[in-house]
Amino acid sequence: MEILENESMAAHTSLKTGGCARYFIKIHSIAELSEAENFAKAQNLPIFLLGKGTNLLVSDKGFAGVIVQLGSEFSEIRNIGDGRFQVGAATPLARLARYTIQEGFAGIHKLAGIPGSLGGAIYMNAGAYGQEIGNAIVEVKSLNAAGEIVTRNGADCNFSYRHSIFQDLARNEDRGSSIDNDYNSDRSEIILEATLQLTPGDTAAMTQEMETAMEKRRSSQPLNFPNAGSTFKRLTAGAAETPTQVAPGYYIEQAGLKGFRIGGAEVSTIHANFIINTRNATAKDIADLCQLMAQKVQEKFKISLQREIIFLGDFS
Repeated sequence: MEILENESMAAHTSLKTGGCARYFIKIHSIAELSEAENFAKAQNLPIFLLGKGTNLLVSDKGFAGVIVQLGSEFSEIRNIGDGRFQVGAATPLARLARYTIQEGFAGIHKLAGIPGSLGGAIYMNAGAYGQEIGNAIVEVKSLNAAGEIVTRNGADCNFSYRHSIFQDLARNEDRGSSIDNDYNSDRSEIILEATLQLTPGDTAAMTQEMETAMEKRRSSQPLNFPNAGSTFKRLTAGAAETPTQVAPGYYIEQAGLKGFRIGGAEVSTIHANFIINTRNATAKDIADLCQLMAQKVQEKFKISLQREIIFLGDFS
């Protein structure tokens, strides 16, 4: 088990900014994962599991803890028959979606354009174009803070829009902000593996649907700049004058913020629910812009936005 000290997280996150992790460990087995947890406990440090870093902002001050990342040994895909697949949590979601298309099974094929790992997708119940990963999950195995493997069925994962039980376990409860999505390692669990149930589908038709979904993503999102995807979650209800308008980007744009910058961070001119790193943005630039977006929408529309991006470290 190799332990790196003061590893820059800008190289490990899609926003390409942020400070250093006190320790960074690449994990190659469950035994090494247990070693890493014991190491963190011995140092009295928090531990955080990093997927592909596509939904994460690390403070410029860094993370005074241990960041672990599952290695390729956790990215195996096994077709176990009858439309069921056992998949390691480090498996890129795009690779899994394409694999299941080739195997002739539908259910997650429109998710091929979503960056990140299966574990991260389960954590946030990633979805796009009418499909959500939670709808395909029948079982998830995870490792809790006590070093025990926990097995849950899909119903026990409490999937809902951009939500799972794994967020509840990891969430800080004492921050008091409607936009907080901050990490607390004391109760968090590390997702190891999942079993998916898919349905037979036509490979050619699924491939076309996948390509259509990916083209929509390319044309409507600022993929040529570092970003972390949607900044805020879709609303359950819109403003009084637009109750059915639930897209945060609509309200951010109507608040006059499209193209607004703080330092090197910008509200995208292509999609207002994206913050992009235009030129050496700091994590503080992005965090401040995120806070401003929520504040202006609250002032203008009396709507509270809930952040999707996880903030890790001290942003005070």
